[in-house]
Amino acid sequence: MQTKNICAFLGDDASPEVMKPTIELMERLLPHLKFSYPDVGETAKKKHGSKFPDSSKQAIDDSDATFFGSTSGNSTAALFYLRWGKQTYANVRPARWLKGFNSPLADPEGLDFVIIRENLEDLYLGLEGDLEDLAALNYYSRHARSSLSDLGPGKYSIKAITEKGSERVIRYAFEMAARRKGKVTLSSKYNMLAVADGLFLETGKRLSKEYPEIEFDHFIIDDFLCRMITDPKALDVVVMPNLYGDIMSDGAAGLIGGLGLAPSGCFGDDYAYFESAHGTAPDIAGLGIINPTATLLSAAMMLDYLNEDVAAGKIRSAIEAVYETGRVITKDQGGAASTGEFFNAITTEMEN
Repeated sequence: MQTKNICAFLGDDASPEVMKPTIELMERLLPHLKFSYPDVGETAKKKHGSKFPDSSKQAIDDSDATFFGSTSGNSTAALFYLRWGKQTYANVRPARWLKGFNSPLADPEGLDFVIIRENLEDLYLGLEGDLEDLAALNYYSRHARSSLSDLGPGKYSIKAITEKGSERVIRYAFEMAARRKGKVTLSSKYNMLAVADGLFLETGKRLSKEYPEIEFDHFIIDDFLCRMITDPKALDVVVMPNLYGDIMSDGAAGLIGGLGLAPSGCFGDDYAYFESAHGTAPDIAGLGIINPTATLLSAAMMLDYLNEDVAAGKIRSAIEAVYETGRVITKDQGGAASTGEFFNAITTEMEN
């Protein structure tokens, strides 16, 4: 078996409690996976004088993928490199309900859609500052019918939607829909932001002509949110700019039962990294009760990416079996099992 190298960042607070056993499980399944743990954060600064030294950057460059634990800031520099340095522009966030997931919906059976969030631009470029810095530009609002300078002191943030960024993520959505034999839904606020979000919409319309066999529809983001709540089973592959995708994918996780169930993968043309959608859960760190499901499903996504489909299927099948029996479920899903007990149940299912 050819060795596959994976960088792992265990994350902060409660994150290592699910990252470590998930990595151990993958190592048992696939001994040819080799995990490395590049220095990052305060540990790296003490050893190398930098929170993200060149050696850690090189480790990512030399790896086949990265498995990333939720961070409260310690690994932020590595995360930024994984996004912008590796150009992982498509954040794929599946929302698939399994029997046993504690969904708030009366009938979640069959709920299975994916939100693809553009991962690199929009408001997440961090182009912010004082409004007075823009005074010389003499911007005039077509909505408020006043000059920017009339607003007085304040702050600004620049939203940037590019042709390249829009095209590559929307094309990614159409390619996924082709594999799923599904449809593409696009959403942005193109009624109010007719130029920036309008570009995203027009790009989607143009690309849809290259995929005539794939159904394509689009909704203003507030209309989309209503539809996602009232008729989520009508959705298949959804694509949207960065900020909307960040918010709506968390909402989608709520439909299936919470962020503890929500995996995530960020894909570029030649690299990908994988992380659970939830945060570091500092309030329960050390209690041994964090739900490992999102991390395990993110690991399965990574194994798919590495062409380890059989192992990915084993993880998913074990998760489905554990939830269907309902005997070993963590507190957030209405059970009383610890993180360790949940992992033991997963391991038992995989060995059967």
